[in-house]
Amino acid sequence: MYSSSTMTSTYNSPCAACKFLRRKCLPGCIFAPYFPPEEPQKFANVHKIFGASNVAKLLNEIPPHQRDDAVSSLAYEAEARVRDPVYGCVGAISFLQRQVERLQKELDAANADLITYAHNNEIDPSTSIISTSVQQPAPSGFGGGVGFSRRSAYALPYPLP
Repeated sequence: MYSSSTMTSTYNSPCAACKFLRRKCLPGCIFAPYFPPEEPQKFANVHKIFGASNVAKLLNEIPPHQRDDAVSSLAYEAEARVRDPVYGCVGAISFLQRQVERLQKELDAANADLITYAHNNEIDPSTSIISTSVQQPAPSGFGGGVGFSRRSAYALPYPLP
């Protein structure tokens, strides 16, 4: 946990927490390994959302090998709460889940269009090559109805059912 740069910065300059709280940073400061002086906003956000005394209590209660992850989580949640005071990181997670669901639906629709397109064309079952020799409109979502005018072959990365 204590790297040589952290120990050096602890003695040369107070950690971000002690600097923010305007107190002397002692060698055994619980905040020093996790809030270096180069990242003052990290502690400012954590302090604003959770309070310095609550963070100190939390850090003292959990095992030293879990403190780095705990501080990372607190810092992430605090930054998310500063940006979105109502939902915090839950808002970001919900947004990303909705985006994944939307993209999954788009992928499912594209796969369905691809299967429909593959079954509507001449199929060479021995090589899994789709050969198009007749001009047909593109499936919905692919080029807005523009047709294929030249002979082309598409190798599928998987065998057709």
